[in-house]
Amino acid sequence: MAVAMTQQYLIGETSVLLAQLQGAATDQTHLREAARLRHEAEATPPPALGPVLVRAMALTDELCWDSLDRGDVAAFVHQCACGAELREFCVCAGLLADG
Repeated sequence: MAVAMTQQYLIGETSVLLAQLQGAATDQTHLREAARLRHEAEATPPPALGPVLVRAMALTDELCWDSLDRGDVAAFVHQCACGAELREFCVCAGLLADG
């Protein structure tokens, strides 16, 4: 029972963090990509979340660079916070290697 609950927690928390990233998107292309990643994470068993999360981190990086290019400091700060929270959760949960 505890393992199932933990697995559901990992999926749920990943979904919440990806929803926050989705909210940080500044255009429709990135919004759709974040939504697709969120849906994929919700349908993926926790041990297989790694590749989805790697793509989410790459999307975060892309969002941040895009905001910097446009000079949108507020969006950049929000996206950095989302990315840091996503990375910290993933590393602590053992879903990504630290480093």
